[in-house]
Amino acid sequence: MELKQYFDLLRRWLWLLVLGTVLGAASAFIVSRWQTPVYQATSTLLISQAPSGTASADYTALLTNQSLAGTYLQLITTRPVLESVIQQLGLSQSPETLAKVIKVTLVNSTQLIKISVEDHDPQQAAAIANTLPVVFSDYNQARQSSRYADSKQGLQTEITATDGQIVDLQQQIDALGNPPPAEQQARLDQLQSELSQMRQSRTSLLASLDNLKLAEAQSTNNVSLVESAIVPLVPIRPRTLQNTALAAVVGLMLAAGTAFLIEYLDDTIKSPEQVTALLQLPVIGIMARLTEKEIAAGPVARVSPRSPTTEAFRSLRTNLQYAGVDNALHTLLVTSVGPGEGKSTVVVNLAIVTAQAGQRVTVLDADLRRPMQHRLLDRPNRYGLSETLIQETLHLNGALQTVDTQNLSLISTGSVPPNPAELLGSRKMTGLLGLLGEQAERIIIDSPPVSVVTDAVILANQVDGVILVLEAGRTRLGAALQVKEQLDRVGAKLVGVVLNKVPVNRQGYYYNHYYYYYNGHYGEDGAAPRRRGPLARLLGRGRRPHASAKPTAPVPEPQPEAPVSTQPLN
Repeated sequence: MELKQYFDLLRRWLWLLVLGTVLGAASAFIVSRWQTPVYQATSTLLISQAPSGTASADYTALLTNQSLAGTYLQLITTRPVLESVIQQLGLSQSPETLAKVIKVTLVNSTQLIKISVEDHDPQQAAAIANTLPVVFSDYNQARQSSRYADSKQGLQTEITATDGQIVDLQQQIDALGNPPPAEQQARLDQLQSELSQMRQSRTSLLASLDNLKLAEAQSTNNVSLVESAIVPLVPIRPRTLQNTALAAVVGLMLAAGTAFLIEYLDDTIKSPEQVTALLQLPVIGIMARLTEKEIAAGPVARVSPRSPTTEAFRSLRTNLQYAGVDNALHTLLVTSVGPGEGKSTVVVNLAIVTAQAGQRVTVLDADLRRPMQHRLLDRPNRYGLSETLIQETLHLNGALQTVDTQNLSLISTGSVPPNPAELLGSRKMTGLLGLLGEQAERIIIDSPPVSVVTDAVILANQVDGVILVLEAGRTRLGAALQVKEQLDRVGAKLVGVVLNKVPVNRQGYYYNHYYYYYNGHYGEDGAAPRRRGPLARLLGRGRRPHASAKPTAPVPEPQPEAPVSTQPLN
């Protein structure tokens, strides 16, 4: 796909891209504004490992420190710690609920732990973040002290018992007097010896207790608060601006994906480039989509002879002149792939502009199933093609009707026959075309769609050329290829394609661009068209058309052989 095609795709789906972006951004903005703001408070802990007794800090010690910090990372949010926090702060939350709003992370390559608390109340978030480290420190101290509690209790009991014995011995010594009687001297010496032993035993017990306390202190890991949490002023969620921007991008991407998906699944013919590349047929005419009001007013070539659409039909007429340089196109069959693609409108307007150029033109309505030309040209349909073909002797006998446009005549369908295909394939039909050729310079035949019935295929090899009308954005490529194959099979000469009902945007870009590009190569005066650059084609030349006006791409009208009035007739 070329860059221009991407640009055309962007212009065609710009409304969807804008809509997706606006809807995404608006939805995110509204949801963000309705959400309750969430605040976050963060405190920092330092984990100090107990001294190992060695002065070296090797890689093993580093791993031990990181492992210890990881262990504490899990212990901080245990149930006993959270229950103590809830009790101290008087919270109504359960430990499970509180754990969901607490995030504990380890700072890489450090012994620092960050505690982040999220809450709708900024004061409460800061209080939890500051209370949790204190509670955990006390919990950690109590947990580690429990390992030495029994030993210390045993030593303390022995010291207390020894103190009692020392007091008892001292009382006994005091009771003997000073100096004691001669017969109690031996008793005194014995008591004093026992007292000395008890005092030595007590000193030994105190030393053991001190050593135990020292061991406890050396094996206890310290948890300290190095940075307290402050009350947050700005919520962390919702981030309205960021959410709106991201949602706008997502909406744009979804809209773009939807547009590309639709384009990928859409197999309709939308541009002349597709016709040229896929059908291998030249585009000899591009017609804008007419409004209901324009269609109801009558043939645009007669009602508005100076309109851009009429100029497009004149360009089609000129292209047909160039296409018939080697082999004159006296009889033209106009058909389409399916119904409703505008072939009858193309027939009547092409006939009018050809007649206005001074050529004698006859419109032959061969759509015996759904006739339209008598309505478009405002003529009766009592006697026409059906009655002419069923006559024993072939003659027009009043079937050829004049119309309001000079040099233009009509043969309507007449009554609807039960066997249209047989009538159109008869020898009388061939004779009728020869008879009309003696009276008219150009015969334009309106036939049924090829994909509906075989009438057009039957007539295709009896005419000098076939024009295939395709509706932009509706005719499917597969159906168009099938119709082309049918016409090629019977030896029909496909002159080219008329791309009908091309949409016109507010600036008229698509229609004006295609009209210039394809019709500008066939200047009515035979001169090479003046080329425009990409910027000029985008911006247009001259005055910018009004939003409700259709773009113009006038082609100089050649001088007719005889003066012809181009004013609309009443």
